[in-house]
Amino acid sequence: MPTPDDPLIFRRASREPSRPELRAFARELTSVVAGGRPFCCLLTDDRELRRLNREFLGKDYPTDVLSFPEPGPDGFLGEMAISVERARVQARSFRHRLDDEVRILMLHGLLHLLGMDHQKDRGRMARAETRWRKLLGLPAGIIERGRA
Repeated sequence: MPTPDDPLIFRRASREPSRPELRAFARELTSVVAGGRPFCCLLTDDRELRRLNREFLGKDYPTDVLSFPEPGPDGFLGEMAISVERARVQARSFRHRLDDEVRILMLHGLLHLLGMDHQKDRGRMARAETRWRKLLGLPAGIIERGRA
């Protein structure tokens, strides 16, 4: 069960990426980006992301990250799910480490949990993602890559 100190759930995800490193990164995101507000992140496989995408968005294919904002009175931001399989393919494609790709997806998902929407906000989320990505030492983010 996730806690504010460990918001990650690994289900059907390989031993790779580095669980201790991702747990530390999730704590950093909670503290620095989310202002201490907790969230939950499921790291799983394509099959689970396809199921969630179909069930909640009516799209019958796997995707890399899904966010489910669920603001609570205790500050809880909501949940996200990441396909480690998709992350692995994208990491190879963009020539960086799997851990870095999962971090990029976690940041992107968290920005959605914070209420941002790159399809509707005239670049606000793209600017935030670029700023946080640089501060956190991450390679190019999802929105930035989509423009190239």
